[in-house]
Amino acid sequence: MPIIVESNTASAELFLSVSGPGARHVASLDELRRALAESPDEHAIVLGPTVDLEAAAALADNLRVTRPAVSVILMRRRVDTSVLAEALRSGMREVVEERDLTGLGEAIKRAQQVYRAVTGPNPRGDDAPLGKLLTVFSPKGGVGKTTIAANLAVCLTARENARVCLVDLDLGFGDIAITLQLFPARTIADAVALESDLDFTVLEPLLTPHRKGFSTLVAPVQPDAKDSIPASLISRVLAILKQNFDFVVVDTSPAFDEHVLQAFDETDELLLVTTLDVPTLKNVKIACETLDLLNFPKPRRHLVLNRADDKVGLAPEKVETTLDMKIAQAIPTSPEVANATNAGEPITSSHPKHPVSLALNRLADRVTSGAVAGASSDQPDKSKRAASTPKRGLLRRGR
Repeated sequence: MPIIVESNTASAELFLSVSGPGARHVASLDELRRALAESPDEHAIVLGPTVDLEAAAALADNLRVTRPAVSVILMRRRVDTSVLAEALRSGMREVVEERDLTGLGEAIKRAQQVYRAVTGPNPRGDDAPLGKLLTVFSPKGGVGKTTIAANLAVCLTARENARVCLVDLDLGFGDIAITLQLFPARTIADAVALESDLDFTVLEPLLTPHRKGFSTLVAPVQPDAKDSIPASLISRVLAILKQNFDFVVVDTSPAFDEHVLQAFDETDELLLVTTLDVPTLKNVKIACETLDLLNFPKPRRHLVLNRADDKVGLAPEKVETTLDMKIAQAIPTSPEVANATNAGEPITSSHPKHPVSLALNRLADRVTSGAVAGASSDQPDKSKRAASTPKRGLLRRGR
């Protein structure tokens, strides 16, 4: 997230246009110092042509000792030997001519590489534990998958200030943004152009914060953007998010497409959502058989029965018999859920004591504690926690 220092607003806008997502503009070195104090992960500073050369050199000389991972890039209207000599003495990494916008963009990319080389790939530290990735999936649309995912993000964020990221992986018709009434500046589609340099410093500016304290990575606005997003990128994005968040909640499309399969590879706990109707049960039954073929461990599958008290001639016991799987959590029916969704406020936030909210919190307890799906108690079964430990490379399929 480079910081551009330039008092000329028109020039600053040109520099920002080639500086990548998350780049910021400040007008003076005093503003820069305040911004740096709030940005411990900054990797590049661009000093524009209006910044005094002597002051720029003093700043660079200080930063090479106090912030060695930060690259200082100097821009001048004309680059001559005296400018290059001063830049060399003070420890600036690059000098770029004002009109060379392409050169500026390349210099910022090199600064990202320097930052990764100095700090390492994982800002939390190589020994830091990975976060837990929870995937909410159903092969049938309209079962409440997005509502469950959004409310899980709220529930998890409320736990001991956990860092939570909600990812909309329904790349064609994702509804997370509209459900939460977000107005994102960027979406997951913006990561495509950044794939070669992708790390958390690049990915973080693509996230949209929610007022309840969690982050979101929303789906593209245009459905056809899905075709431009490689499945391999999804794997990298989710792996990076797991390194930097305590919990990553993924809302998926209702299909076993390549993007969803990549999410399964990173999944620690899978929430299978069904309702009390025969077409949905048939599709979920087929999904379970597909998961068997993919070698996704049964102990890490959790069956969620949404709208569980609908009077439609099917009982929860019939669901368990049909799917040969115990219900991990039943969520009752309530018009308040739709009202909360239409208001852009998840029900666990607007009505935390509502029966639906209490059920969703119990679901969060179960999947985050490692309890095996279908355990009779709301308390985690400690003897079976080892069976819930994620294992990489379990899904065997053609790439």
